[in-house]
Amino acid sequence: MPQVIEWVSPGPEDIVWRYPNENIEWGAQLIVREYEVAVFFRDGKAYDVLGPGRHTLTTANLPLLTAVLSRIAGYPTTPFKATVIFVSTKQFRGMFGGRTQTSELAPLMFRGSYWFKVADPKVFVVEVVGGQSLYTSQEVSEFVRGFINERLIKFLAGYDLATVFTRVDEVSFKAKAFVLEELRRIGLELIDLKFEGIDTTPEYRDRLFWLRQTGAAAYVLQMDTAKEVARELGKSPGAAVGAGVVMIPPLLAPPPAQPPAAAAPAAAPAAAAPAAPPTKACPQCGRQAPIDALFCPYCGYRFPPPSRKCPSCGRDVPGDAAFCPYCGTRLQ
Repeated sequence: MPQVIEWVSPGPEDIVWRYPNENIEWGAQLIVREYEVAVFFRDGKAYDVLGPGRHTLTTANLPLLTAVLSRIAGYPTTPFKATVIFVSTKQFRGMFGGRTQTSELAPLMFRGSYWFKVADPKVFVVEVVGGQSLYTSQEVSEFVRGFINERLIKFLAGYDLATVFTRVDEVSFKAKAFVLEELRRIGLELIDLKFEGIDTTPEYRDRLFWLRQTGAAAYVLQMDTAKEVARELGKSPGAAVGAGVVMIPPLLAPPPAQPPAAAAPAAAPAAAAPAAPPTKACPQCGRQAPIDALFCPYCGYRFPPPSRKCPSCGRDVPGDAAFCPYCGTRLQ
């Protein structure tokens, strides 16, 4: 009775499975189902990869492993030592989410979904399964989720809060491209990545809305930073206390954007109306948001993002995309 090596009844969320017996016999029957590959792994390296089908293990279909075994023992002995790792090539979905800080140190919370599949089983086994000693699907899923979270935290930290909220399609598109390249290094292909929620604290949410209304974003953020500096100086003894006392009064003064807003109704109320930026009502909380806002600054509701059709493949793409993410057609 030949040895039979088979991944029996894999579940829909199973990504990898390790055959428990590392003593493999020549002539063993290796059964690989559709959407599976079997990778022979030994001493931290992945050697031969066999695709779907029924294989009788011989030196002919395991040339790389045979060469290694011959160098070790002088000839391919039986049984030989190797780990057989089955890898599913199906598409899987995961959820990401985390908290980071933008370039002006504003808190930013994000969450969403991603879809991926194993594109290079040998690289995947070396970098993730064998390299990280992750031999169960749950361990691999948690690793991929943490990997993507870490990259998104790093990526979003390069943007300011206003850009993330008002140009979410552009940020999402670039984030996907960034994560795609990172996953490719570990043998995975990113099928898609979608942000389903972006939020900040109520303080920064109100501030963002006010900044959008007045257009004094840079000045207000500069004032906030200066206040934080003065507050920290005030905590220090000696001269730092004096510095904080001197700096705080002018920083706490009303922002310069308020006088024009107060003077406008007195001088010409009718003329002030056109200066107010257009708004739209949030269908979830009913409050007003800037007309081009992609998220409600009060409840985080995501307004339907603008999109357009790719003239080549006809799929929906972000309105400001330069290239179609599905067929690569140049759009601008």
